[in-house]
Amino acid sequence: MKKIWIIGAGPGDPDLITVKGLKLLNKADVVMYTDSLVSETLVAEAKESAEIIRTAGMHLEEMVDCIVERVNAGKTVVRLHTGDPAMYGATMEQVALLKQHDISCEVVPGVSSVFASAAAVGAELTIPDLTQTLILTRAEGRTPVPEREKLQALASHHCTIAMFLSATLTKKITKELQAAGWADNTPIAVVQRASWPDQKIVRTTLSELDEAMRVNGIRKHAMILAGWALDPHIHEKEYRSKLYDKTFTHGFRKGVKAND
Repeated sequence: MKKIWIIGAGPGDPDLITVKGLKLLNKADVVMYTDSLVSETLVAEAKESAEIIRTAGMHLEEMVDCIVERVNAGKTVVRLHTGDPAMYGATMEQVALLKQHDISCEVVPGVSSVFASAAAVGAELTIPDLTQTLILTRAEGRTPVPEREKLQALASHHCTIAMFLSATLTKKITKELQAAGWADNTPIAVVQRASWPDQKIVRTTLSELDEAMRVNGIRKHAMILAGWALDPHIHEKEYRSKLYDKTFTHGFRKGVKAND
């Protein structure tokens, strides 16, 4: 069966593509990418003879027709997606149409902007005895979210929340998290263009979020990380995992008594 490769390009830094993804990019006859989101430096890793197609201005059917034409001509096609294709990548709809043309897709995962953002601020998003859950979501804007996934409902778990595609919705975020019982001083880290050379980091609190975004001129390409795992002083507190506790026994190490 004919197929294409959908590759996670990573969050921006061209070095954050996987080795597998880079090898496929190097071999591709055709490279399609969203030119507003994927690094030109990474695209330049394609072979000199590769056809490079920018897709930011294309609608779904145009992209699929473009892919079908080239695959049927016997060419190896790679579709570069920003971050990881599984997160807000709009891949499902591409796959569905390509299947109608008997073309399958192999997905190569990539580094998501949520993890590049956590790395940028030096945060562990799951802290023992504080939070062990990370919710990946977005605030509701022009595109609705299912009723049971409204931000206030998700925030009721009081765990770490990472919000994609929400930089223009900070008033809504503040209102819904406060309605879920979040304290005004809950730490928030915003990372704009994570891992790009012009990356910007803003540390703020829930009640100051909207003003911090306004002052810093952040309206797009930003990841919002919220919750007490983002406390800038978290390293000074006594949260410790069982994994490295000397009294804890697991399959690779026998624990010792506390007084040993």
